[in-house]
Amino acid sequence: MTEAARFSTPPGKQMLSEQVYAHLRDAIMRGDHPPGAPLKPQDLAKEQGVSLAVVREALVRVVGEGLADRLPNRGFAVPSFSDRRWQEIAEARRTIEPVVLRMSIERGDVDWEARVRAAHHRLVRTPAYVPEEGEYYTGAWADAHRAFHRTLLEGCGNHALLETFDRLWTASELARRWSAHRNPDRDGAKEHRMLEEAVLARDADTAAAVLVRHLTLTAAALTDDSGHAT
Repeated sequence: MTEAARFSTPPGKQMLSEQVYAHLRDAIMRGDHPPGAPLKPQDLAKEQGVSLAVVREALVRVVGEGLADRLPNRGFAVPSFSDRRWQEIAEARRTIEPVVLRMSIERGDVDWEARVRAAHHRLVRTPAYVPEEGEYYTGAWADAHRAFHRTLLEGCGNHALLETFDRLWTASELARRWSAHRNPDRDGAKEHRMLEEAVLARDADTAAAVLVRHLTLTAAALTDDSGHAT
């Protein structure tokens, strides 16, 4: 939606649109709509008690975030595990982030080190799963996870590179949730601890290698049938 359209939308309708969008986004993130499932506007409108126009607006927004696909002549659907985009995004992250991490280790100051330590502490102390948020990790943990990974890179001081990280992170959020769900025995906490230790030791080679492996394991869980959670 354009800014002009937002300002011309009545406040009540805009609030309703935001609520429907947030509900749909959260439902996809929780796994209420499984990979590959159709997102039928008529059913969603009936479920939420709103118009088709409001639902379609919400669907367009989740498509923009990579949480749904708009299929020619077939409406909308949740992306599938096998969608090539996940591997392409993972390849992009493995190419870009280790380079930015090396820059961060080289350029980061003591304040940056303190932020890395604080971000890791927050990640460790935030519960990853709570019953009321379903089988996927919590929104609070997702926020702490993103903050940790971004803080690792912020020492680079390059805003264009950090914006690239932001775009790739948003585009891959759904894949991360699926990956964690399909590989519940993975010790992500250990991987994050190894990252923090290598970064604070200013060991760029080890930090970059740990990060590459970390990103590779996330993508691999979406292609390895043995990674299905039971």
